[in-house]
Amino acid sequence: MALPFLPGSSDSAQLGKERFHKSQILSISNGFAMLVGLEKPGIGGEPLVGQKITSKYSVYPKGEGRDRPSWVAFDKQVLCFEAYFRETVPNAKVETYRIRKCKIYFFLEDDTIQVVEPKSKNSGLPQGTLIHRHRIPLPPPNNDQFYNVFHFNINQDMVLYSRTFTVTNCDCFTKNFLIKLGVYLNEPAMVPDDPYSIRRQQIEESMNPFRPYERRNTLKQFLDFDGKVLRFHCLWDDTKNIFGDQRELILHYYLADDTIEVFEVIPPNSGREHVSKFLSRSKLPKTGAACEDYYRDSDLTVGGEVNIWGRKVIITDCDEFTKKYYSSKYGIEDFTPVQYKVPPAPKPPQPVPPYNGFGSEEDSLSSCQSLLPKRPQKDLRKFMEKDRYGLNSNMLNFHAKMMTTDPVDRERAFSISFYLSDDSMRVFERPQKNSGLLGGKFLKRQRIRKPGQELFKSEPFEYFTAQDLYVGAIVCLNGVNFQLLDADNYTLNYMEQHAEEFPRANTANIFSKLRSIPEGKQSEIRKFLSLSDPSNTGFIPYESFRGLMMGLDCGLTEHEVLVLARCFSQRQQPEVDVGLMLAVAQDFLRRKHFVNFPHLANIFMYNDRQKVGCLPTKEVRTICKAFPLPLPDSLQEGLLNRFADGDGIDYHAFVAGINWLEHPAPPVMPDDILKFQVSTRFDDGCSALKNINYSNLLKDIFNLSPNAGDPETAASM
Repeated sequence: MALPFLPGSSDSAQLGKERFHKSQILSISNGFAMLVGLEKPGIGGEPLVGQKITSKYSVYPKGEGRDRPSWVAFDKQVLCFEAYFRETVPNAKVETYRIRKCKIYFFLEDDTIQVVEPKSKNSGLPQGTLIHRHRIPLPPPNNDQFYNVFHFNINQDMVLYSRTFTVTNCDCFTKNFLIKLGVYLNEPAMVPDDPYSIRRQQIEESMNPFRPYERRNTLKQFLDFDGKVLRFHCLWDDTKNIFGDQRELILHYYLADDTIEVFEVIPPNSGREHVSKFLSRSKLPKTGAACEDYYRDSDLTVGGEVNIWGRKVIITDCDEFTKKYYSSKYGIEDFTPVQYKVPPAPKPPQPVPPYNGFGSEEDSLSSCQSLLPKRPQKDLRKFMEKDRYGLNSNMLNFHAKMMTTDPVDRERAFSISFYLSDDSMRVFERPQKNSGLLGGKFLKRQRIRKPGQELFKSEPFEYFTAQDLYVGAIVCLNGVNFQLLDADNYTLNYMEQHAEEFPRANTANIFSKLRSIPEGKQSEIRKFLSLSDPSNTGFIPYESFRGLMMGLDCGLTEHEVLVLARCFSQRQQPEVDVGLMLAVAQDFLRRKHFVNFPHLANIFMYNDRQKVGCLPTKEVRTICKAFPLPLPDSLQEGLLNRFADGDGIDYHAFVAGINWLEHPAPPVMPDDILKFQVSTRFDDGCSALKNINYSNLLKDIFNLSPNAGDPETAASM
């Protein structure tokens, strides 16, 4: 039964077809309608009746699996063939034809061909690329098609643009590729001899030149010695000529190309005009312009003579690189310079006039050094190294008293600060209750001269340095004598850590002084220490230890005794009431009108990424510094240490403790505030030393054992 002639029910060749475009065969060229594209397919790309469409490219091999385009599969793959062609030479006596060798390159990615003829010396022919890379059509009558990979084989002729090329051989890659394609390769062919080339070769071999050309490989020399230059100091003695004198020269020898250039050293105020070069860079002949013997590095030695176009120049010295070069290459070790200059006369001394008393000593000295006085320069490097940085103040603080016969002045307490950044000092008087004297600044910050120096003198003044200040020293500051009684913990630690700068804090020097005591007296020291410890604990009070050390005739100072006691001490940190510290902190914040506690708490919570209510101590300290929290450094550090639990701080408790608006603390006395401002700095000095472990002292210094047992054993008993 036949199906009805309806869409989808009839058998049609167009069923399942998707492409129905028409090929463009009409075009306009130079304003005229023309018929082009006779070889174009019909509708949908299908060939017309009787039409045979040739492939555009030779896409062989297609590859295994999924097909890839030829420009990807054959990228950078080229077939190379050796070939020649015979060229007729008309109107020549010695040759009638010429054999020209060339190479044919076939690019697999797009079937393009390139023909290149290797260049030969003195050929007189335009050689190189004979046919540029492009697709070459086949000879007629197949000129509508192009050469592909199947048109190539060995020992066959190929016509490229009416010129016949004979393919003689190919490379290994080309052979393997054609064999895999199934192409049967012919045997390689021989290139016929070129009569004219043979005749030229015979003529060249029969030549016997008087000066044959020698080719030198200068590239290796350039690559090895590029940028390396030998430098010599030279002297040209021109005193024999009228108005001549001695001229200093600098000779540069370039190892890369054996060239030489010379510069003249023109001294100031010599009356000579400065020129760029005495001799431009070039090879320097030894005798004259017609000479081909040039100077080499082996001809240049210290003390030798160089002929620079008729000028006799003596080499007097060379630099360090030149010395190393000659020592390693030629084994020369003697580089004694040639002395040609009279030694300069010693400069007369320039005495500095004495200080006139106006301004500072540095200002007066700068006015004598130049007509335009400049501001005295400070030691910037010392300032950068010793200036305050974070919690490291680089400032030495001492507790002192005035040395006077006045009973009122003897009771006054002073704090002397020494700044390591510029060696300046400041004296502050600590206020005392019911003393009748106002405390405060006693001496502003300045450098202080040592006493006993003449005021109007040429030599620079001597100022107090950090080494002049130590516990027990008596210093005269502007006519007032002070005795240093104690130092804070930072000062003692700094001096002990920099023992090479402070000899009185050097434990090695102290031990050597104690070991110099005679053995008989060492036994007496052990007996005294044992009698001072009736309970056999191995410890004695600091005052007893100090009295014993100061009574020894070994030259120990008060500071050295303090350092020795710190090495063998059982130190006890004074307990400070946390409530009192919070009350003092709230009093400081109340006077500074600090009320931004919610914002401080929000910053702590923002930095607490884990929301655990705790932050590291270092991070809390940084936030308090940056906020900023108007508290003294000592009080703030003490509060952070009290609220620290391990490595973290409960910032909620810390903010609640200092919040004087919501959790006010009882009022504090002025003495308590002053205690945290000034006095706490010296709590870690002599007052913190309680008991001294004399047992370890006897073992480490005198190699003696006390009568009592070990301190740990005695403590356990």
